[in-house]
Amino acid sequence: MVKRVALIRGDGSGPELVDCMIRVLKAVGAEVEIKVCDAGYEWWQKHGGDSFIPKETWEILQNSDACFKGPTTTPPDPNTPRSVAVSIRQKFNLYANIRPIKTFKGAEGPLGSVDFVCVREATEGLYSGLDVRLSEDTAIAVRKITRSASMRVARRAFEEVVRRGWSNLIVVTKRNVLKETDGLFFNSVLEVGKAYPNVKVEEYYIDNLAQQLVKNPQRFNQHVILSTNLFMDIISEEASALVGSIGMIYSGNFGDNYAMFEPAHGSSPKYKGLDKVNPTATILSGAWMLEYLGDVKRAHAIFEATEEVIAEKRVVTYDLGGNARSSEMAEEIARLAAKKLR
Repeated sequence: MVKRVALIRGDGSGPELVDCMIRVLKAVGAEVEIKVCDAGYEWWQKHGGDSFIPKETWEILQNSDACFKGPTTTPPDPNTPRSVAVSIRQKFNLYANIRPIKTFKGAEGPLGSVDFVCVREATEGLYSGLDVRLSEDTAIAVRKITRSASMRVARRAFEEVVRRGWSNLIVVTKRNVLKETDGLFFNSVLEVGKAYPNVKVEEYYIDNLAQQLVKNPQRFNQHVILSTNLFMDIISEEASALVGSIGMIYSGNFGDNYAMFEPAHGSSPKYKGLDKVNPTATILSGAWMLEYLGDVKRAHAIFEATEEVIAEKRVVTYDLGGNARSSEMAEEIARLAAKKLR
């Protein structure tokens, strides 16, 4: 049965990066029905409203098997709606944002090769939307942590450890200061961990982990690192620098019955229309979506082709040391991926 995918092209450089991903999916003959739908800051600027996502798009999302979201812009203006990603995560309870952090051969960072996975609780914490102005000189944000949400993302993190054949889970907190919220989160992880006796659980405070990622990043190889929403948003961004750039980081947002895939980086509006941005994260997010939808063979062909193109360094974008356009790098990945399936 052909799977249905809701496709949000995004803002800034998003549409051209999504075109790169679609080119690769077509080249490998991916059997998905793609329904393009509106959402994002640029759409909102034209139409207004209380959401970056129109009603028609919500209907398409609800009738699809998965969503692919290109990079979207989220302005800091308090008079604008919450981000597209946060809105979809909360609507569909996509509680686990997962970002693999793995060095590509030929694009090694200055601190050496790394291979670990960041798992982020994605529905609450400081991104719950409980951010209010009390008076002219006072504003507060509520960091909401619940046992149920903590346990479900912990379970997904433990499963990620097991699926990869690893044996270590690191939990990132600031429990010595945030005694109640991080205490609840950490104890929920320990409770879930009783069902995974072969997985070792360690705790790092957020400030120490940030330092260790720079000082000794190989310490975390073959580990899954789990934390709350804001902490892991920041840590996974820092970790992206270890593999060259955020342009290499693909990601998935998983719930029990639905998933949204997206590159981890933003919309880079200053590069809009320049055909310049590294398409790796977007293409591999699309490949991961195929794997989620059951098309493992084509997904693996795309991953392998991307790794080979980066290793060859012949047709890659400027940030990888080349001079290829986004579309040219995507075309090379598409050609090689299709060849692998013949």
